[in-house]
Amino acid sequence: MTIEQKYKKVIQLFAQNIPDAKSELHFTNNFELLIAVMLSAQCTDKRVNLVTPALFKAFPTPQHLASASPQQVYNYIKSISYPNNKAQHLVAMAQKLITDFNSTIPQDTNLLQQLPGVGRKTANVIASVAFNQPKMAVDTHIFRVANRIGLTNAKNPLQSEKQLIQHIPEKHIPNAHHWLLLHGRYVCKAKKPECKQCYLTKYCDYFNQKPLL
Repeated sequence: MTIEQKYKKVIQLFAQNIPDAKSELHFTNNFELLIAVMLSAQCTDKRVNLVTPALFKAFPTPQHLASASPQQVYNYIKSISYPNNKAQHLVAMAQKLITDFNSTIPQDTNLLQQLPGVGRKTANVIASVAFNQPKMAVDTHIFRVANRIGLTNAKNPLQSEKQLIQHIPEKHIPNAHHWLLLHGRYVCKAKKPECKQCYLTKYCDYFNQKPLL
C-alpha cells in the first residue's frame, strides 16, 4: 500500500466514524476561542471548560481583559496548569489585540503569533477552527497517532505538521486535526491504546507490527 492509499483509507474511515468532529473547548466567539486555546496548553479541555464560563463573564471583551491585572485573571484560572504565566499572557494578548489589531482576532497565523502567549500550534488552531483554513496544529495526541498509524515518520511536531499537510487534501485538513486529536484522546491513548475498539487497525503500522501473543 502506498502512502497516498493509506491516507485515503484512513480519511474515509475517520469521516465515517467521526463525521461531526469539532473542538471540545466551549466558546461563543473567536476571542473566547483564543483564550480557551491559550489556557489548554498542557491542560485538559475538560479543566479549561470548568473555568472559562466565569472568566468569560468577567472579561467578555479585549478591553475588559486588557484593563485587568494578571492577579485578577489568575484568580479565575488558578486551577489551570501554569496559571501565573497564562494570566500574564492573557492580559498582554488583549492589550496587543487592541493596540495592533483593532480588537479583532487576526486570521493570518504569522500575525497571530505576534500576540503574547500564542505560538505556532495555537495560531494554527485558531486559523483552522475560527477561519476554516487548511492549517494543522500538532499536539502530543496528533503527533503520537500520526506516527503510530504510519501517516508520518516525524521526530518533532513541525515535521509531523508538514508531512500531514503534504498528504491530506486541503478540504479535509481542519477536520483531520480533530479526527487525529480525538482518536488519540479516546482510543489511541499514550500508555494503553484501545486497539480492540479501533477501526483503523487494518491500516495501522503500530497494530500490525505488534508481536502476536
